[in-house]
Amino acid sequence: MIDTKLTRRGALALGGAAIASPALAQVPMMGTTRQMYRRVKIGDFEVTTLLDAVRAVPDPHNIFGTDQDPADVAALLEANNLPTGQAEFTFSPTLVNTGSELILFDTGNGPQEGGTSGLVTQMEAAGYSADQVDTVVLTHMHPDHIGGMTDAAGAATFSNAAYVTGATEYNMWSQAGNDLFNAKVAPFAEQMRMIEPGDSVASGVEAVAAFGHTPGHMAYHIESAGQRLMLIADAANHFVLSMERPDWEVRFDQDKAAAAQTRKDLLGMIAADGIPFVGYHMPFPAIGYLEAAGDGFEYTPETYQLAF
Repeated sequence: MIDTKLTRRGALALGGAAIASPALAQVPMMGTTRQMYRRVKIGDFEVTTLLDAVRAVPDPHNIFGTDQDPADVAALLEANNLPTGQAEFTFSPTLVNTGSELILFDTGNGPQEGGTSGLVTQMEAAGYSADQVDTVVLTHMHPDHIGGMTDAAGAATFSNAAYVTGATEYNMWSQAGNDLFNAKVAPFAEQMRMIEPGDSVASGVEAVAAFGHTPGHMAYHIESAGQRLMLIADAANHFVLSMERPDWEVRFDQDKAAAAQTRKDLLGMIAADGIPFVGYHMPFPAIGYLEAAGDGFEYTPETYQLAF
């Protein structure tokens, strides 16, 4: 009988050749992965951020710090270990479950290639369906916030929902002759409740003026059982360039001076009160904290602070 056992000494004598086998062949590369949703607790509420889409854009200076020397923008990115020639945008609508109402803030980019919606896909992965949404809140009317109002066939994505948005924002866009607004938002006018800063969407959910990015852009303050969260939408669009340099102009801000003042005021309040916030374009899962640092703010992502 042949002894098939191989001692360590024997393997070394064979130069390790005896160890090689098809079972130990090189494992194929799998590609990078991303977290697609994150659910946390704010008091008695559950807040779920959803990754609708990711987009890489070249030349960050073309968007952020457009009034600055490109070298200064590049230096700030480099100091934060970020690429100087490319930025990444994530798009993160947010669900707030109050226990009696499911509220969706913004609807994402809408149907993409193949007619699928990243938002609906991630909602389903997180355990929700589009027909469970009671209220859709539109923070403002840019395409990446209203694109998901209808599906590829033009039908309402959230078939059982009522809609809420700022009166100033709606009125401006309704007179702008914008094709996407006319297709995605105008058909819901009769179901749309117009609100002002200080008005409540639901108990514990209050609109906050954050004008500048668009004329009627609004943030939303969430409070339950003594815990607070601010949804800042597009008041700040980059976790370094917008936070550390809130005065720098941003290409997509319609009123650049007003938007800069909003950043300083809103982010200053968040930092002073030590509350978490959700930013629509912050690195996913888009939840973090701020601390005052010089003339700006330092961003720290949420890890497990809101898990319990």
